[in-house]
Amino acid sequence: MAISLEVRGVSFRYGSITALDGVEMRVNGGEVVSLVGPNGSGKSTLLKCIDNILRPRSGVVLVDGKDISKLGLKDISRIIGYVPQTSVKTVFPFTVFDMVLMGRKPYISWKVGKRDREIVAETLAFLGLSELSLRYGSELSGGEQQKVLLARALAQEPQVLLLDEPTSNLDIRHQLEVLEAIGQMTKEKSLAVVMAIHDLNLAARFSDKMLMLKRGKVFSLGTPDEVLTRANIREVYGADVRVFKDDGLGYPHIVPLSAVEQC
Repeated sequence: MAISLEVRGVSFRYGSITALDGVEMRVNGGEVVSLVGPNGSGKSTLLKCIDNILRPRSGVVLVDGKDISKLGLKDISRIIGYVPQTSVKTVFPFTVFDMVLMGRKPYISWKVGKRDREIVAETLAFLGLSELSLRYGSELSGGEQQKVLLARALAQEPQVLLLDEPTSNLDIRHQLEVLEAIGQMTKEKSLAVVMAIHDLNLAARFSDKMLMLKRGKVFSLGTPDEVLTRANIREVYGADVRVFKDDGLGYPHIVPLSAVEQC
């Protein structure tokens, strides 16, 4: 049975600043849901609330009906894989293999087992990283580093995968490689994936659904066609755009025109 992730009425505040206000969302296994919205709209905060890094002021996060806040850290790590925002300057003082092996921590008691190493090897092969397994982080490109962080999360064998700007600072080739890998493993492993992303065109191409946030509130939730309208983008981003739909591709394409005043 496919996993289900539910966010019910989640609110969060940083002091007197409301970061999230009554957010509702459901993600099923095999789906990619992109979180979009301008800087400061609450995307990263929502991911951290889902992973229980931040405790919501109100509301609840459920995975298959289980309240995440009631689970221990090890149990959460077996259910949820989280890849935070990174910089291409990130340097790992470990080999690629050892870095990905860290994803097995929720399953390791006192000794790394044969199955742990097999899962790491399988994950590296899946992402095309096998040849890099003995290299160090300082020897990797930004795209390779991003794939290693993704591999570490996958080695946890999660049911839910959270990604915070997985394509930031990557060139177009590496953006496509990372997002294609995410799409492939979402379907093959029936993962429920939630991805914060700034690039609306990439989000449109690689998402099943999108949640658009404005000042911590859900402004729009639906398919890319439903969410990425000229009116929605103008209201939320303060930008005038043209939205094209190429029937040969099957997803909308956004062309920015000019900045506009926001209400």
